[in-house]
Amino acid sequence: MKNILINLIWMSSFLSLSCINPFAPKLEKEFGAEMCNDLSNLENVFCTFRNAYTFKDTALYGSLIDPYFTFRYRDYDRGIDITWGRDDEMRTTAGLFQSVQSLSLVWNKEIKLREEDTVLTIVRGFNLTITFNPADIEHVGGYANMTFVRPKKADAWKLYTWQDESNF
Repeated sequence: MKNILINLIWMSSFLSLSCINPFAPKLEKEFGAEMCNDLSNLENVFCTFRNAYTFKDTALYGSLIDPYFTFRYRDYDRGIDITWGRDDEMRTTAGLFQSVQSLSLVWNKEIKLREEDTVLTIVRGFNLTITFNPADIEHVGGYANMTFVRPKKADAWKLYTWQDESNF
């Protein structure tokens, strides 16, 4: 009888612990990441953007980018504006993710310029720390002038245009 009781205690302990995977810790507690699934909420879009950079996840990043996306920045050395579309953005971002050791993105103050149910234009400050290796760390700061679109109010926001106004 005592052996049966010990076996029952052992089995119930085993079963209760069998759902815990020590090799898959919760993201929020272990890595400081937040789960931000509802992309109809703009804060969750920025949270997902940050997570994509933190985990260097191009699939996650790509889920935020509209098929007709346009990126613009000023090449001060050449004195011209450079523009590219979604394919170049994904290639460039994948190259960044692969060539660095880590990325840390902090979103700062925001100024909404246009807010409608299906279009939102916002200027948002950011600080990006790019660690190539422990001896080569770059800090980029500035503003991202972004327009987000969605077909209906309940749908997920997608990044449609991004005018980079950083100091890099």
